[in-house]
Amino acid sequence: MSVTEERIRRPHVVGATESQPPDDHGALRRAVGRNLTAYGFLCGALICFALFSWYPMIREVVLSFQQNNFVDPGVWVGFDNFKSVIADPAFRSAWLNTAVFSGMALVIGYAVPFVLAVVLNELKHAKAYLRFVVYLPVMLPPAVAVLLFKWFYDPGNGLFNQALGVVNIPPLGWLDSTNTALISLVIVSTWMNLGTGTLIYLAALQSIPGDLYESAELDGAGLFKRVRHVTIPQTRLILLVMLLLQIVATMQVFIEPYLLTGGGPENATVTVAYLMYQYAFNFGDFGGGSALGLMLMVVLLVFSTIYLRVSREEDAR
Repeated sequence: MSVTEERIRRPHVVGATESQPPDDHGALRRAVGRNLTAYGFLCGALICFALFSWYPMIREVVLSFQQNNFVDPGVWVGFDNFKSVIADPAFRSAWLNTAVFSGMALVIGYAVPFVLAVVLNELKHAKAYLRFVVYLPVMLPPAVAVLLFKWFYDPGNGLFNQALGVVNIPPLGWLDSTNTALISLVIVSTWMNLGTGTLIYLAALQSIPGDLYESAELDGAGLFKRVRHVTIPQTRLILLVMLLLQIVATMQVFIEPYLLTGGGPENATVTVAYLMYQYAFNFGDFGGGSALGLMLMVVLLVFSTIYLRVSREEDAR
């Protein structure tokens, strides 16, 4: 039988193709093409972190051991910057004010957003409008919000003193008295960051199963008992995370004392971050400012480590 006759007698299978060896290079090119965008975003993020986070931290560590004013070449001085900064009378005041500010911010700024979130979660009407009102301060630039409160605190025609006058209370020197200056800054900071904390707590509250609240109500539990026995246990992780994050944020307070009080009166509102600014840009001592920054970074690293450890333990449960 000839080859031609054999081909005629064989049935023709529609769609049959001869097997070909896999094209490994083509598959690799397609895989790289699919992930090229992701690689581009990753490289961009790495470059941003390197330029604006990692390099400044490394540069700060180097400057803390140098006498450097960015005009003359830096001279290595070892721990002299740390010694001179610690000997500064404002050093103790700065750390004390920062600790007191963080403590008062926790008492006010940590509890108020949670209570407000519980109230919003219980409301039946106008939830969207009230969320917008609560979040509105966050949308203002920080400098605008601080300067707005500077008018509120004005000892002459300020809004707060006018409100006190309505109930026949003498006006207060909110920013001019050592007794009220720091708490005035805490009020500003709390108002500026109220919306973010409230919405985070509100999201956590809405993730709680409704069956738990229904069971508590059937047992006769009121609002306070529901919050104590259902809300707080169910939001324990987010409460702890927000606590640690607020400590880290409040210990870096700068814009409030910078724009409202300038560290006064009598160094009552000088914070560590503000003292760093004074050393670097008022005194021209970048080594001393970097030494202060390194001390603050070590303290914040401790709280950050606690935060990461807590998060991992909760994720493992």
